[in-house]
Amino acid sequence: MEIKVRGEMSIAEIRQALFEKILEAEEMGVRYSRGATLFINPTNGFGDDGEPRKHGKAVEKLYSTGPYRSAADDYEP
Repeated sequence: MEIKVRGEMSIAEIRQALFEKILEAEEMGVRYSRGATLFINPTNGFGDDGEPRKHGKAVEKLYSTGPYRSAADDYEP
């Protein structure tokens, strides 16, 4: 399944659009996935290509092992 969000928008707007589409997929019966890949095309706010940087170095990939789970999530009395 592919979800596309078109147009230039803020990260908050992209997050909201994805959230809405993921809820829509869930309503259609999608319950599990083997993972997901999100491609973001950064801009400088004027439509020109942008390059995210951290500590002066260009960042091309961010990795995640899933949502944060607190120790309380695993607690069973």
